[in-house]
Parts: sequence; structure tokens; C-alpha cells
Amino acid sequence: MHVTVIGAGAVGGTLAALLDRAGHEVSVTARGANAAAISASGLVLDGAFGAHHTAVDVVSTAPADAGLVIVATKANDTAEALTETGVPAGCPVVVLQNGLGGDDVVRSLLPAHPVGVGLALFAASLVGPGHVTVTAGAPLVIGGDARAVSVALPVLAGALPDRVDVSPDIRGAQWTKLVINQVNALPAITGLSVQETVADEQLRAVLGAAMAETVAVGAALGVSWQAIGPIDAAALRPLQAPGAAGVAAGEELARMLARGMGDVPNPASMLQSIRRGRVTEIDQINGAVAAAGRTAGVATPVQDALIALVHEVERTGTFLTPVDTAARASRRQG
Repeated sequence: MHVTVIGAGAVGGTLAALLDRAGHEVSVTARGANAAAISASGLVLDGAFGAHHTAVDVVSTAPADAGLVIVATKANDTAEALTETGVPAGCPVVVLQNGLGGDDVVRSLLPAHPVGVGLALFAASLVGPGHVTVTAGAPLVIGGDARAVSVALPVLAGALPDRVDVSPDIRGAQWTKLVINQVNALPAITGLSVQETVADEQLRAVLGAAMAETVAVGAALGVSWQAIGPIDAAALRPLQAPGAAGVAAGEELARMLARGMGDVPNPASMLQSIRRGRVTEIDQINGAVAAAGRTAGVATPVQDALIALVHEVERTGTFLTPVDTAARASRRQG
């Protein structure tokens, strides 16, 4: 099958290489130096999923024979990317992004297309133009429109054998991923890896509070928590405890996630964006939790603090120390 990946960054580039290795015809969209490198020298994959070096076509428009389109841009780039690239009539689309809202944008722009949602649990980094490294191997979860899932499942399962799960409630799975993605903001603020932020006592307390806050908002909305790898409803239940007990449970969950990432530093996607001078997904991840909290009547001071601090780093290009980060997050909570 011809698969077009819109956005050959860390996750999109990883999937493009894996799909090519599985025997599919693959084309990608990319920008700047990344596009130039892929066009000139091909796409290089290494790390936890093995090594693969391939030539893939860099396109500006999805080819007419594409049987599946995967949108792997940052969520805030979805509308622009789809408008620029286009999708063949009736072609299924899988939206593979962090945060909430990307699939809603696709459905609004492509109402006649079946739309699926993918959640990548593996950790990948764009370490250089045309070069992606998987720092931690983990499954991919998909769900959404039945037609999109029926087309995408065999394609993705062939590229990631035994690592693709189907969720019966993809919205619930997205909320579970929102809890996991709370690890994202602190690296963007401090310049540290996920493992380093979790190892820091003060930062881990902020992260635990952010996770507990996310669970509180989801619970208030009646979210049906779905399993994402080892994280399921039972694993999240302790985070609903009031006060310090919920924060402590969040810290323990953060430790478990960090252990699962192994020893290779995981910069998380927001820090990768900061390093490239790009806007992060803070508004689609933490901002989505804060917006839902307002709807549900749940205060989200930790989310509000993290949003403000990430936007500050986006503006200034200057990271904050762990001590300053924790102090300013605590002041915002107070």
C-alpha cells in the first residue's frame, strides 16, 4: 500500500521508516533541513526498533494512489498541513499526535473521510535532519472510525509486529495518554530529560501534582480510562486520593514511567520543539486539561503554571533552574 506520512519528524519519521521496512510504498512531507536531508540522503532510523536506511519520496501533495494518510504533525500544525498537502478522496486518515483536538480538526476539514486516532507510546527523537532514533520501544494504540481502523490496523501491525493495540474507547485512551504526557512540560521548561526531571525531588513533586490534577479533571468529566501500555484505570485510581496522597501517587507513576524509558535520555517532544525554535504542544496537552477543568469546575493551578512557564521559555529561549521552576509552580498553586 502507498502510505503518506504528513510530518516526518520524530514519530512520523519513525513510522515512515518502519512502514518502508515492512514493504509499503512511503511518501512523506517535511520542512527545511529535514526535507532537504531526506531528499538527498534518505531517512535513517536507529535505536530500539532496529536500524533502517531508506529513500522515501518527499512530497508537497499526497499522491492520488495513497491508500492511507498518517498525520504526524504537531497538533497546532494540523489545519495548515492538511490544507497544504491535501488527501485523496475517501482515503482513510490516522491522526497520530499528542494532546486533544487534532482529530476534531481533521474531521471538520475532511468530513467525508474515515478518521482514526493513533497514540504512540514509544519515545523517539529527531536527532538530526533525516535521522530519527527510538530511545524506548513501546506499543502504538489506535481507535476511531471503524473504516479507518480496518485499513490502518494491518498496515501498522505489519510495521510494528505485536506492538499495535486497538482501543474500544479512543477518547478514554487519549485521556490516559494526557496523564502520561504530563512528563512533557518540565523538560521544555528546564532543558532536562524526562528521567532527570523525575529524579529531581522538587520537579517530581510538580509532576506528581500535574498528573493528579489531570486525573481529577478526567474523573469529573466521567472519562472511561483506557489501558495505555501498563497504565490503566487501576493504576490511575490512587491519583484520585485528595491532597498529598494523590500527589505522591502521581510521583510514583512518574518513577515507573521513567524506569520504563531506560537509560537513554528522553528529551520529550516539547523540549525537542524548544531546541528547534518551534512552538510546543503545551496548549494541546496541558492547555486541554486546563480548558476541560474550567468546563468541569475543577481548578487546575499546576496546569496553568506549566502553561505559563513553557510559553515564557518559548519567548525567551532561556531555560529555568529546577529550583526556580518548582518555586514558581508552587506560587501559582498558592
